[in-house]
Amino acid sequence: MNLDWVLEAYKSGAFPMADERDSAEVNWYVARKRGIFPLDRFHMPRRALRHFRSKGFERRVDTAFGDVIAGCANRTTTWINHDIEALFNALHEAGHAHSIEVWRGNTLVGGLYGLAIGRAFFAESIFQTEPEAMKAALWFTHRWLIEHGFGLWDVQFQNDFLKAFGCVEVSESAYRALLKTQL
Repeated sequence: MNLDWVLEAYKSGAFPMADERDSAEVNWYVARKRGIFPLDRFHMPRRALRHFRSKGFERRVDTAFGDVIAGCANRTTTWINHDIEALFNALHEAGHAHSIEVWRGNTLVGGLYGLAIGRAFFAESIFQTEPEAMKAALWFTHRWLIEHGFGLWDVQFQNDFLKAFGCVEVSESAYRALLKTQL
């Protein structure tokens, strides 16, 4: 896939998904309702923050991008096929895709990857190999986005897990208006 075309697709509100890991096709979607984290309303329980510290979780960025996307794809069912994995590795090499990683010592225990365009960050997937590492990945991503002046944190779809941290659902038209201000 042409990287410029992919970046334009994201700018228009589309994102890729495959039916399963071994799918030969990549489908592009535009959600009628979009999940986003308003950066000023993100909530991480204090108990979770204490847990991150007690476990020795630390944040690293872009030191193990390939391992993060592989960790995200390593599930019984996944929408990340080999083409999407290759695409995001190429986007990372071009400086557009980033991984927010959770490390404990020298071990990668979780992480999140996504695409950055302008002040918009399109989170794609998250994984963990230790309990609470996904929560740490969310917290570390939130902090990284604030530090770097982002104004939109897109997570595609709201679910109960993300909702607990402040994820909200917005209409397609509201999403497009917000996206336009952040590109």
